Amino acid sequence: MIEDKNQLRTPLSELGEFGLIDHLTNQFEIKHKSTVKGIGDDAAVLNIEEDRIVVTTDMLVEGVHFDLSYVPLKHLGYKAVVVNLSDVYAMNAAATQITVSIAVSNRFPLEALEELYSGIALASKIYNIDVIGGDTTSSTSGLLISVTAIGQVKPDDEVYRSGAKPNDLLVVTGDLGGAYMGLQILEREKEVFKVNPNNQPDLDAYTYIMERQLKPEARKDIVKLLKDLDVKPTAMIDVSDGLSSEILHICKASHVGCDLYEDKIPLDPQVISTCEEFDIDSTTVALNGGEDYELLMTISQEDFPKIKANPNLSVIGYITEESSGAHLVTRAETKIPLQAQGWKSFNN
Repeated sequence: MIEDKNQLRTPLSELGEFGLIDHLTNQFEIKHKSTVKGIGDDAAVLNIEEDRIVVTTDMLVEGVHFDLSYVPLKHLGYKAVVVNLSDVYAMNAAATQITVSIAVSNRFPLEALEELYSGIALASKIYNIDVIGGDTTSSTSGLLISVTAIGQVKPDDEVYRSGAKPNDLLVVTGDLGGAYMGLQILEREKEVFKVNPNNQPDLDAYTYIMERQLKPEARKDIVKLLKDLDVKPTAMIDVSDGLSSEILHICKASHVGCDLYEDKIPLDPQVISTCEEFDIDSTTVALNGGEDYELLMTISQEDFPKIKANPNLSVIGYITEESSGAHLVTRAETKIPLQAQGWKSFNN
């Protein structure tokens, strides 16, 4: 839980909007030659030359996407950047720039925003991206963060959701379900804290899944890996809303069906043990949990020899004709129609 350490609290009104922007953004340096002009003018100027430009934007809203009773502001800033970069990498592109806009209420002092921006700065350093602009404004309720990410990709290297073909392999990176189970731990500890604020939780057994929730990483490494392996996916999407939802997005865009094999879904042992503790089915968590930010892709069977020994990639099924539909093949070898039951932002 976030503790009140009686730290210095500087009201945002002391700086004003432009003073606040200058204060929060003076730590960002330009790294890419495609960034001609970053922060400090009416607009940023980019020179992309021969590449194609990839643009994506995402918004995080307090009380909907995050709970500040257990999410540190530095982690939140980091995550706000990462979730956008994940969409760029899902296009098989390199992320190069971001803009960051925030709406903030007067309950936040300057020091809180410094923490938020320290997370943004850390992500921009680790992922080698330029912060080139944004906006700050007041909010009557809570905190809202909007990040726009810009990337570059060589013509014909971009990968859409719409290129999957029957007999392609269904492949996913990493493991699934960790972020959702990390959230369950955090929510449980929040309720315990309400009853007994002096309780000190022992969370050592949940380190991995809590990190998956609080400090996810985007799979920048996979874009380079695929290039090094000389593999171009036929379709790709990031796993933000749950595996089943993302598979169905590819099936719909590509006009295909699929068979997803339950026993092939990659699960970390910590996810399995925590699911048992909560009496939740681990397959359901992997299918519907969301926020894993792994990459789901389809790959031609001809490329299977190039990926089969790679520990970052798991073959979890294959693409079928559209008329066959999208199915989960259970461990008992029965077929169940896949349904998207993951995160839907308007179903709260």
